[in-house]
Amino acid sequence: MTDWEDIRHFLAVARSRTLSGAARSLKVDHATVSRRLAKLEADLDVRLVDRLPRSCRLTGIGKQVFEHAVEMDAEAQGIARVARAAHAPLVGRVMLSAPPVLVTHLLAERVPDFRAEYPDIRLSLSAQGQLVSLSRREADVAVRFGRSEEAGSVMRKLGTMAFGLYAHRAYPHLARPENWQFIAWDQSYGDMSQQSWLLGIAGQRPVACELTHSSEHLVAVRAKVGVAGLPCLLGDKDPDLVRIHENVPYYARDVWLVVHRDLRKNPAIRAVMDFVSQVIVKEPLLRISR
Repeated sequence: MTDWEDIRHFLAVARSRTLSGAARSLKVDHATVSRRLAKLEADLDVRLVDRLPRSCRLTGIGKQVFEHAVEMDAEAQGIARVARAAHAPLVGRVMLSAPPVLVTHLLAERVPDFRAEYPDIRLSLSAQGQLVSLSRREADVAVRFGRSEEAGSVMRKLGTMAFGLYAHRAYPHLARPENWQFIAWDQSYGDMSQQSWLLGIAGQRPVACELTHSSEHLVAVRAKVGVAGLPCLLGDKDPDLVRIHENVPYYARDVWLVVHRDLRKNPAIRAVMDFVSQVIVKEPLLRISR
């Protein structure tokens, strides 16, 4: 019989393409991943992975085994979700993933309200710009910009986060648009629509710096580094910033609440979903406005 743990380690290698990446995702050491992979190959008497200097590449048979392993993983996660949904009391740990800007500037400060109503639910609030997999239980509930394409997910639109162009009131070049320098997103967001929107405004004018999250952009604008595209949730609330309207095209991202269909009726997860919905729906700056 093949050990499921060996298959799980093989899946991590296939997904991350490196032994070290698989080790990080599984929170084990590099040697454990290598040993588990070697054991699976010995049990099956085939080579599943070509170990290259900087990466791992699936062999032909490895690709076929990977397809079956993905199906096994989905079934295993499904069993876990069904079992979890059967626990009725409003207790336990619920993992909520949301974009950093919403965690830092909206959701985290409302946690005391949630705790007051649900003292026995431990809310694990994770600020993540990248998508997480609900089917693999990387989160129980997710807030995302844009619709989910993941199979088995159920989603609901909660609002729309508009963006605007902002500068500090004392930015030296505020009155001379030809001299503006811009604060852009770094390469991890290079293919995102907000980057295209901002660079389209910047045109041939220089980018002063690149930062990852909107909270960092806010700090840079406050420091008069340059002009930035910020969510209006941040920019409109800061008295030291001015919003620039001239020649700025409208841009916004829809905010969606996503949960796996197997968990949507779990009482604790339902409580977290209701909490998120109430917080976002009540925020005026997350409604459509031009």
